[in-house]
Amino acid sequence: MTESTSDKIPVTVLTGYLGAGKTTLLNRILSEDHGHKFAVIVNEFGEIGIDNDLVVGADEEVFEMNNGCICCTVRGDLIRIMEGLMKRRGKFDAIIVETTGLADPAPVAQTFFVDQDVQEQARLDAVVTVADAKWLSDRLRDAPEAKNQIAFADVILLNKIDLVTPEELREVEARIRAINPYAVLHKTNRCEVPLSAVLGRNAFDLDRILEVEPAFLEVDDHDHHDHSHGHDHDHGHGLKHYHDEEMQSVAFQIDGDVDPHRFMPWINLITQKEGPNILRSKGILSFKDEPKRFVFQGVHMILDGDLQRDWKPGEKRQCKIVFIGRNLNEESLRSGFMACAVEPQH
Repeated sequence: MTESTSDKIPVTVLTGYLGAGKTTLLNRILSEDHGHKFAVIVNEFGEIGIDNDLVVGADEEVFEMNNGCICCTVRGDLIRIMEGLMKRRGKFDAIIVETTGLADPAPVAQTFFVDQDVQEQARLDAVVTVADAKWLSDRLRDAPEAKNQIAFADVILLNKIDLVTPEELREVEARIRAINPYAVLHKTNRCEVPLSAVLGRNAFDLDRILEVEPAFLEVDDHDHHDHSHGHDHDHGHGLKHYHDEEMQSVAFQIDGDVDPHRFMPWINLITQKEGPNILRSKGILSFKDEPKRFVFQGVHMILDGDLQRDWKPGEKRQCKIVFIGRNLNEESLRSGFMACAVEPQH
């Protein structure tokens, strides 16, 4: 395999508001016999409530678990810990970084773009957010971090669904979708979801995310009075159509190629100018005269991208990008992106 990102160790950032169930998920990763070895970086080993009976040996900040995973605590600098883990390469398949419940996941995610040594050896695989079905709606009102965590996610576990009514569940799901229609959503109790649904997502190959163009982005904005289909079909018809005033997601597509000499300066300019408002940006692009697909992702102002696999024979060459952020100017983003197309777009 010649892809530049494929040899890097995948990193999953695990976030979620206090009490949502992150610890349950972490304990499963550290105790289940899943056949993989993960290095788990937690903020505070004691506080997180990891079962000490599972710990085999401790070496400074690193704890070995009886299922082969290792666990370490971030007391200092995430980059220093990452560099320490890289010396143990070969002992684990992937890294999981847990953020504190109150934290904005952005600085953690940015670590994987900023430090050269880390970037050469690790790649951000996915941001996973655990959300509490019962309390999320309140948190979205009173805690900006909770909204950031939802907007930031590639995978969302909507947990503790046994504590809410079907109506409440539909409502909280609609609120999540208003903020982030692109994340893969799992409804769970006690985070019971196959670990493969959360880890090793290769979320930034982006095929998965961008193929799921959510149907209700195309729902026209006037209210539907037909309640005959209250069941939760495909992308949730019958969900109340929320529009989050502050947080938006926009996606654009160009059939055919873009000119890299126009696209690169444009995306750099946009992220410098709008960076504080753009939580996440990602895309798969077909550059003129380039056999490989260009994949990029960004966190605020920091961008990372490289050429990945070849376009397959018969695969339609096209460009798709997504921005998730606050108060985005959709029209200016659209016209800027469309101006990068090699063939005029209609």
